[in-house]
Amino acid sequence: MEISALISQMQQSDFYPHEVADNIELVQTHVSYVLLTGDYAYKLKKSVDFGFLDYSTLEKRKQFLDAEITMNSAIAPELYLAVLPITQEGDKFVLNGSGEPVAYTLKMRQFPQENLLINLFEAGKLSIEYMEELGKIVAKFHDKAKTSEYINTFGKVEKIRQAFDENYAQTQGYVGRAQTQKQLTETQAYTDQFFAEREDLFNSRIANNKIKECHGDLHLKNICLWEDKIQLFDRIEFNELFRFVDVMYDVAFTMMDLEARGKKDFANAFLNTYLEQTGDWEGLPLLPLYLSRQAYVRAKVTSFLLDDPAIPEAVKEEATQTASDYYKQAWEYTQSKPGKLILMSGLSGSGKTTVAKTLARAIGGIHIRSDAVRKHLAGISLDATGSEQIYSPQMSRKTYDRLLELGMMLVQEGFTVILDAKYDRIGCRHKIIDATQTNNISLQIIHCTAPIEVLRDRLNKRSGDISDATADLLTSQQANTEAFTPKEQVYVTTVDTSKTVNIA
Repeated sequence: MEISALISQMQQSDFYPHEVADNIELVQTHVSYVLLTGDYAYKLKKSVDFGFLDYSTLEKRKQFLDAEITMNSAIAPELYLAVLPITQEGDKFVLNGSGEPVAYTLKMRQFPQENLLINLFEAGKLSIEYMEELGKIVAKFHDKAKTSEYINTFGKVEKIRQAFDENYAQTQGYVGRAQTQKQLTETQAYTDQFFAEREDLFNSRIANNKIKECHGDLHLKNICLWEDKIQLFDRIEFNELFRFVDVMYDVAFTMMDLEARGKKDFANAFLNTYLEQTGDWEGLPLLPLYLSRQAYVRAKVTSFLLDDPAIPEAVKEEATQTASDYYKQAWEYTQSKPGKLILMSGLSGSGKTTVAKTLARAIGGIHIRSDAVRKHLAGISLDATGSEQIYSPQMSRKTYDRLLELGMMLVQEGFTVILDAKYDRIGCRHKIIDATQTNNISLQIIHCTAPIEVLRDRLNKRSGDISDATADLLTSQQANTEAFTPKEQVYVTTVDTSKTVNIA
């Protein structure tokens, strides 16, 4: 069968049993053709074999189309409709014909292409609020994603590094064309060292059931708005190594894609929302590894276009630059940087969280709220109102101890961490100061204040927040707050949040 003849006929209206748009648009990737007809989209897989992906026979293309509809129907049932055969009668191809199939196509409901997150981004219509919602949606998806003893085997170092080693082997030919030998050597050295020295980290992820059947390709082209809600689609079906992965693998793909497009603040909002929802701050040490890996994969698949004879030269020139940018990004993620700890302090309603969020997005910080930590420790939903028991002195000690534990662990991994709590007691603050001094870690304390009537008004108007604090607590909070000691004052920056704040 001549694929060009089939694609040509699929661009004609009489190929379809339904009304189509005036112009049927053809979209190509390195592995598929997609025909956009108006109400429906039709995907065909290319006859290619990249090693990690093998669509080289009709049977395999049918197998993976069936797998694709099965997996994606679990997360996007309204979008994925059917796998249909294409038959041939003379020189005419027939959709869903009764003869022997010569091809298969996946029929999907077509959403407006402007609703792809990549297109919303390019139109300037994405927002921080969308990223926060996306963080919640991915957290829910991961919570429900299946795991098993078999899936857990993909969390072992020897399994994970297969894809990394394959990436490096398959891109040797692009040195001098789209990347430098220095970048390749140093990127590979970083991952080799990580796998050699951090096996305990990978084993802990298995033990904590963080290896799941994830999405595997969670970037902006595989997320859309459908009926006013964010929808994930196009999960990886062709390779278990890319699908049975740590949940941080998925998170890294979305983050990398946003950062590649210059939106580090969006990436930060997505990440911190996801972490707050899941409580999976222990997964962060893996993040640089997977960020590098995801950028490298985008570099690799973009590089493949350089060897495709069907791709115009102008497109290849653009692809060369795009691949080069991704290779550089992958290398940059492997570069070490010093960690820093920032402590928020202040009464409820003083603006700590607003300042912390703004600062985190400006500097790429990990923002950890005591409200979230407390509810995760108590085993209740973030949206639930906590009982008196979770605000007992014993639970408060556990919460502040957990904040200290997370802060120190992440700072020593090279993250800037913002611990967001009242920190109204000298004892809690001195534990932080002593730990940072012992470990030679940079510390800053940001003390948020505002007139008491402003705090009361903010708390009375607060809604949709995970904090349970109310205005009637302010009097006791004021009475119990212990002033900063001279030892502490050297770290303190006081911010009146009733005025314009600029601390980034």
